[in-house]
Amino acid sequence: MDTFTHAFAGALLGKGLFTTNKSETPAEFSPQSRVAIFAVTIASAFPDIDIIYDIFSRDDMAVMKYHRGITHSFILLPLWALLLAWLVRAGARRFGIAAPSFAWMALATAVGLASHLLLDLVTSFGTMIWSPISNARPAWDLVFILDFTLTALFLVPQAAAWVHRDPGKSLRRALRMWALCTVLALGVNWIAAAAGFPFSLWAIPVASAVLAAVFFLPLRGGRGARIRRSTWARAGIIAACGYLFLCVAAHQVALSHLRKFVAGQKINAEVIGALPIAPSLLHWDGLIRTPNGAYRLHEDLFSSEAVEYDFFPDSAPEHLLAAAHGLPETQTYLWFARFPIYRLRTIGGQQALEITDLRFVMRAPRTPIFTYRVTFDGAGNVLQQGMVRGAR
Repeated sequence: MDTFTHAFAGALLGKGLFTTNKSETPAEFSPQSRVAIFAVTIASAFPDIDIIYDIFSRDDMAVMKYHRGITHSFILLPLWALLLAWLVRAGARRFGIAAPSFAWMALATAVGLASHLLLDLVTSFGTMIWSPISNARPAWDLVFILDFTLTALFLVPQAAAWVHRDPGKSLRRALRMWALCTVLALGVNWIAAAAGFPFSLWAIPVASAVLAAVFFLPLRGGRGARIRRSTWARAGIIAACGYLFLCVAAHQVALSHLRKFVAGQKINAEVIGALPIAPSLLHWDGLIRTPNGAYRLHEDLFSSEAVEYDFFPDSAPEHLLAAAHGLPETQTYLWFARFPIYRLRTIGGQQALEITDLRFVMRAPRTPIFTYRVTFDGAGNVLQQGMVRGAR
């Protein structure tokens, strides 16, 4: 999950769960509540601080080795929670702001951290939640790594609370926010189409209508001004949880279809997985790793058409595969990859073995990300190795 979505989720959780109701008005939070909300928000984004290592490191595999590692660990979560609680309280005191008790702050940061770990677990990238005891990378494969629906469910309730915060400005704010969100939806659709995952034709009008209902319906009779900001946030939390439950159900359906395909085709499957594909929970890729290659199925859960699939055969000779597998960096890549495919290419007159995780082979015409290349001379000796950078 991207860091912005994590931060939006943290702010929503803070506003919904860590406000001081006795001193809260429909429009404002108490100073202590603001500190707690800030703590949850910071904690929900904090684990991605490990990406800094990739920015400054010359190790082109750093993002695989270290991202979603110790800062994403449930084992170390109490340590990070206590540290962040102390830092936020110290900062609040430095600026003369009243802060909640240390125990309340530690709980707030723990909730923010846990939300980050859980939202990363529901994607397909893999998260080392048991680090440093284990480097296993569990992944629940429930939502795409950039899920715009989930991001909207975290963000829109907070925007609605702002719209209805001031009755005198609510109509103008509603118009502006509705127009902005509709334009953003169009932009998301353009980005998704460029990546090979276009939205259905009805998606944008439906999204715009839902946004209009959220922003305009509470204007009737001034009802929106009487709704507490914490109530808007709790509604968003409930909606996001409901969406994730729908993703669980859709994943089970996609996985059952994949198992039927494996049985029907009598495929010798080593690993199978149903992975979510943008832009909605109706679109899934079924991945199957076999001894000779990998299958990828394209599945629309509401489609009655026959399932389309591609097969990616391993095209490298055994002696090159054995040589590549003996390299420590290749072993690190294969630890990360769940559905590796092997392709032999000729580059500059030399044989190049490219290993790609099928999870990251995009449908748009570009170089798959997270591709590892080992180049050999005519005698089968390794000339160079490393991650592939740039487009073909």
